[in-house]
Amino acid sequence: MLLSNGTGFSRLGKTIAGVLLLAAVAGCQVRPLYSTASGTEGKLASVSIPEINNRVGQQVRNDLIFLFAGGAGEPQNAAYRLNLGVTAGTGGVLNDPATDTMRAGRTTVSGTFTLVKVDTGETITSGKRSTIALVDFPRQEFAKLRAIRDAENRAARELAELIRADVATALSRR
Repeated sequence: MLLSNGTGFSRLGKTIAGVLLLAAVAGCQVRPLYSTASGTEGKLASVSIPEINNRVGQQVRNDLIFLFAGGAGEPQNAAYRLNLGVTAGTGGVLNDPATDTMRAGRTTVSGTFTLVKVDTGETITSGKRSTIALVDFPRQEFAKLRAIRDAENRAARELAELIRADVATALSRR
């Protein structure tokens, strides 16, 4: 049985190839990262984060606690501890030549983290992430300070999301 285009593949051959392809795809073990079957949400809820000594770091910590536990707060008996270090800085990127002042800038928030199993001291994962939030500098000084703080908060929230994804990935493999 030859096809009309002369390629020499029979209908039976195409059917067999299709069945083999489906069998290969059926062997894949893809599942959602936060699925209840993997238990990742429960593991995330058992992560504690020590206090941080700067405002932006505390913002990242608060966002992570909320993301890990869904608003329930820190666990009483944590199975994991996330050691977190956060730095923030703002710099100008657009200079107004008429007044020689910065009109816009970027706020960078960087974080290093290490996830440790509390009972054994084993390091599960560690890493470094960084986020950037753009900011306009108004002429009024208080408005400028508030704009920088808002940019720090936005960048901190995004940093917390990135760290949560890294921690969830590491815990889903365990």
